[in-house]
Amino acid sequence: MNAPADRRSSPRPPDRRSGVLHVRVAREDHHRLLVPLAASGLLTAAMLAVVGLPPVDLHGPLHYLGVMDPLCGMTRGTVAVLRGQLALAWAYNPASLLLVAGAALALGRWLVGWLTGRWLEVRVRPSRVAWAVAAVAVLVLWANQQAHAALLD
Repeated sequence: MNAPADRRSSPRPPDRRSGVLHVRVAREDHHRLLVPLAASGLLTAAMLAVVGLPPVDLHGPLHYLGVMDPLCGMTRGTVAVLRGQLALAWAYNPASLLLVAGAALALGRWLVGWLTGRWLEVRVRPSRVAWAVAAVAVLVLWANQQAHAALLD
């Protein structure tokens, strides 16, 4: 009788899971840099919401040529979110609402993981359609920011 092949030495078959979104619970945090990034961003934005924006020009080089990029207005929008001025935040940069929500979710994920020892993991495997939708979303945001150039100046 032949011995079964050693599975440890054979190459692992490619992962053929279907779908774009995979959610699982892990016993350890595999995204340790997420919390310091989210916490420092929210802390900085909260400080700016209290003391005001710095007197330093934070614009990118294209701004001086009249081109507003998708990140234009993000600092002012994030500060407006933390001040509770959601309409103003939307006017400065609609993505600022998503940025603050994402940072808050990251901190909530950390708190639940720290208390329970179980860490929620969400992995995204974007398809070509998802990449196309993301590219269109960035272009729409870019066009929106350019249409609001007078506000962002």
